Amino acid sequence: MKYLKQFGIILVLSFIGELLNHVLPLPVPSSIYGIILMFICLKTGLIPLEEVDETGRFLIEIMPLMFIPAAVGLLEAWNIIQSVWLQYLAVTAVSTVFVMAIAGRTTQYMIRRTSPQQSATELDHPEEEPEEGDCGYGIF
Repeated sequence: MKYLKQFGIILVLSFIGELLNHVLPLPVPSSIYGIILMFICLKTGLIPLEEVDETGRFLIEIMPLMFIPAAVGLLEAWNIIQSVWLQYLAVTAVSTVFVMAIAGRTTQYMIRRTSPQQSATELDHPEEEPEEGDCGYGIF
């Protein structure tokens, strides 16, 4: 019953995200609205982490299964994609590296901004490992 309640909370926030997507004239996906709502609810204490923690961890564990329908869709569209798959692969690789670099630089900037006493060497080689689920730098 606990898992149904936790899953229900996640579904309600996702549904509210869908509603916001239809109401607000912004080009933002409904899933992003749902994630932002979840973040706000968790940060304000409106929803305690314990209320969604176990189901959230379960959903993360089964996340690879969620990509199966997309892969099947690619296989069904193979006759269309066949002539340009190399270009798609190149664009995907370049954009992935670009996003990783920007995300890394942004993370380093945020860490340095919130922890000015730490040197760049300490950020690259922390002395102790952070706990599971903790970024180790006290940002969140």
